[in-house]
Amino acid sequence: MTLTLQELAQQCDAEIQGEHASIEIVAAADIMTATGYQVTVLSSPSYVKYLKDTQASACFVSSQIPCQDAPENLILLLCADPEISFLKAVHALHPEPKYTRSISKQAAIAENVVLGESINVGAFSTIEEHSVIGDNTEIFASVNIGRHVTIGKNCRLYPNVVIYDNTEIGDNVTIHSGAIIAADGFGYKYRNNEHIKVPHVGNVVIADNVEIGANTCIDRGALGSTTIGAGSKIDNLVQLGHNNQVGRNVIICGQSGISGSCTIGDGAVLAGSSGVADHVNIGQQAVVMARSGVPGDIKPGAQVFGFPAKDKRVAWRELAALSKLPELFKKFKALEKRLSQLEQHTE
Repeated sequence: MTLTLQELAQQCDAEIQGEHASIEIVAAADIMTATGYQVTVLSSPSYVKYLKDTQASACFVSSQIPCQDAPENLILLLCADPEISFLKAVHALHPEPKYTRSISKQAAIAENVVLGESINVGAFSTIEEHSVIGDNTEIFASVNIGRHVTIGKNCRLYPNVVIYDNTEIGDNVTIHSGAIIAADGFGYKYRNNEHIKVPHVGNVVIADNVEIGANTCIDRGALGSTTIGAGSKIDNLVQLGHNNQVGRNVIICGQSGISGSCTIGDGAVLAGSSGVADHVNIGQQAVVMARSGVPGDIKPGAQVFGFPAKDKRVAWRELAALSKLPELFKKFKALEKRLSQLEQHTE
């Protein structure tokens, strides 16, 4: 989509510095690759070095960042929060495609399914008995929805999503391709030299405004519910075990694995490849840094790193000390040799 700079500034809560408000902007781009008729953003002082060479026509900036190196032909768009203004510009210039709302003749929908208004159901999708789909929800091709499933309004399920029986999904939820919601948890009891499966008769409950990445798996509760709080975002390739209670606005990054019966507090962040043992409580606003292993509870607001995960400052000091071991070993061997020489001289 093409917008004049004046139109873009109005939509993005920005003030134009200079003339040429009628110039047309056709796309958004990062500051290093932007070309003419594109808008970019300067969100951090660390990117100021790229400003003098940018080919963009306009740039969102804050008054807190120096822009004296800006090219003469670059129009500055002053705003309180350049990153958010730029995101609004991306949405305005690159709107999501509008799909034709229809129910494919190749979809298999049980007779007692309740469908809201303006529903899209793609080819080869299935919706089984007693399920309810809310208004304006989009179900793309080859999605499988089980029995007694409830999906709210304005949801989007991309191709090859699988929703098992009894799942409850709120409004404005996005689930990306390949995600599997409410499969059995991984629970067994070892008796008489065999693994006896623990029945999983619970479900998964997903609140409003949640996004779940591609190929992520969220297991149903063994008896109760696995829950995902409102506003939480789960990346691709995440494994979330049975009976986990994930709070509001939690971030779980890719390749993380959370064992069963954990509680993750509101606003917590689990960075990439985090691993959490079962029955662990992670406090509100806590941060588990990348590739950390969490065997025990984490206090609210803590920032932990390593395996076993501990306060990041302690972990970093230990790593720094560990890096010095080869040199210390050389010194130790030299001192050992010197001591041996001194002992021989004394004898």
